[in-house]
Amino acid sequence: MFERITSILMVFILLFSSFAIADGVSTTDRVVSIGKNLTDSQKNQILSYFGVDKDIEIVEVTNEEERQYLGKYIDAKLLGTRALSCAYVEKLNEGEGITVETHNITWVTEDMYKNALITAGIKDAKVIVASPVKVSGTAALTGIMKAFEDITGESLTKKEKEVASEEIAKTAMLGNEIGQEKASELIENIKINVVANNIRSKKDIRRAVQAAAKELGVELTDEQTDEVVALMKRIAKLNLDLNDIRTQLKDISGKIDKISKQNEEIKSLLNRIIDYFGQLFSKLFG
Repeated sequence: MFERITSILMVFILLFSSFAIADGVSTTDRVVSIGKNLTDSQKNQILSYFGVDKDIEIVEVTNEEERQYLGKYIDAKLLGTRALSCAYVEKLNEGEGITVETHNITWVTEDMYKNALITAGIKDAKVIVASPVKVSGTAALTGIMKAFEDITGESLTKKEKEVASEEIAKTAMLGNEIGQEKASELIENIKINVVANNIRSKKDIRRAVQAAAKELGVELTDEQTDEVVALMKRIAKLNLDLNDIRTQLKDISGKIDKISKQNEEIKSLLNRIIDYFGQLFSKLFG
């Protein structure tokens, strides 16, 4: 009898231990990406700025990784030979959206990061991009994607990473010519239009690019237009969801609604035109 009770107790102990261990296994909700070429002193400075200690989960980003995703679109001189920008990434509750703050980042704006993160498939995340010295911020996107994958335990697709990198690179490069804010707004407007209206053909995308540029009072060269069209063709193939964009980028939800309303008005006008000619042909030939 005693042996039987002991056996039962052992089973309960083992089961409890298993549950406790399983319960303790979970991915962290905060990860920091660190540029590999920072000194120990600079790393400590960054961790202090992020308000975390050395025990936080850390992923390292190299200049080679930066070049892997951005080398096709950014001159090697601009990429440099060192990875210095860092990022704090915190997974938020579903529906909270994406927020981005930057410190000592001179080339890539907060809006550029947010839009690229949407393209990469990242959702509900608080992101802080920083560096101990002033840098372009190009390496940070790679770090953010690595950190998000570490948090969720799920991999972003290679295509999503590549297109997001292309987007941030081309937007930043365009910003050199027309201004950072204008470039970011232009790419954002075109992307929303492409997604909202399911624009796929090169011809229609080019029209969308030209219309958005005209609305913002921006003059694009033929080469710039071609670059944006090529980017939007790749974005169109990702099948982004308009509702996801609205949820994640709460500060532009009004813009999304405006574009969607314009689309409905255009459809309504086209339907009225079709109905008119349908009735006309029916009277003439019916």
